[in-house]
Amino acid sequence: MAVREILIYPQSKNELRAKSQPVEKIDKSLKHLIADLKDTLQAHENGIGLASPQINVHKQVVIVCLGYEQEGEWVTGPPEALINPRVIEAGDERRDFDGCLSFPGLYGETIRPHLLRVTGLDEQGQPFDRYYEGFNAVVVHHEIDHLEGVLFIDRVQSAKDLYTLEKNTRGQTIRVPFNAKIPG
Repeated sequence: MAVREILIYPQSKNELRAKSQPVEKIDKSLKHLIADLKDTLQAHENGIGLASPQINVHKQVVIVCLGYEQEGEWVTGPPEALINPRVIEAGDERRDFDGCLSFPGLYGETIRPHLLRVTGLDEQGQPFDRYYEGFNAVVVHHEIDHLEGVLFIDRVQSAKDLYTLEKNTRGQTIRVPFNAKIPG
């Protein structure tokens, strides 16, 4: 379909903080939205999740690319849609890596559940009841947060948990503390 513009914080703070409305019916416009979300996510090589509010559509739809670790590398699968997702159970909270396409270049250590039970609809409108574990639970939880206007910066314990990534003189990627104040 189309690659849409991703809203960037803080310029689009109000839009990113707005709560999304449940999807009432699976129709052609929803199918177009899902296709646009998938195209937009796939156009960003580091993206593994995208929520509709990030493209300024306040419907409860998220796209996630679930994955697994293989030989020390994270391998992601194809994008899949979760419609009207609801967290039913959450547990095993841990610190983990977090980032967001609406905060380009900014990362953080957040505390999120590593065990998640979620209900909702798939993109065919069929109900699901799924468990997510480990980093997949982090990804799904992050995207569901967007539907409530909650951003990953809300989940850091302190500003010291935020950082950017840079290459050092040996070409290694290193964390650099983020020293600027995040507005709002």
